[in-house]
Amino acid sequence: MQIVYLGLFGGLGCIARYLVSGWTYQLFGRSLPYGTLVVNLIGTFMLGLLMEAALRSSFLSPELRIGLTVGFLGGFTTFSTFSYETLRMLEDGNYWGSAVTILLNVLGCLMAGSLGIYLARQG
Repeated sequence: MQIVYLGLFGGLGCIARYLVSGWTYQLFGRSLPYGTLVVNLIGTFMLGLLMEAALRSSFLSPELRIGLTVGFLGGFTTFSTFSYETLRMLEDGNYWGSAVTILLNVLGCLMAGSLGIYLARQG
């Protein structure tokens, strides 16, 4: 069942990433890779929240937890795209944009994950 959850939720995560990223670019433009940033922030927050909550209770079966975290959130978040977009900005001489992108993704995701863990511990 775990493999089924991984495949199903992974595919749904990829579709969600595509939609959320597209909507984000429509809202904020493409001066920085905002779509990638937003999906990484949401995904990291959700991973912290789900993992902490699931490990503190039995509301999710281990198979469903793996499906949601490794499957959905693994398909939703995108470190490889973040890396590629940052490298492209560096190649284009956009050092400021690449530095901002690195800072927002790394620090932003650490803060989002911390917030998710904190909120799960409150419940």
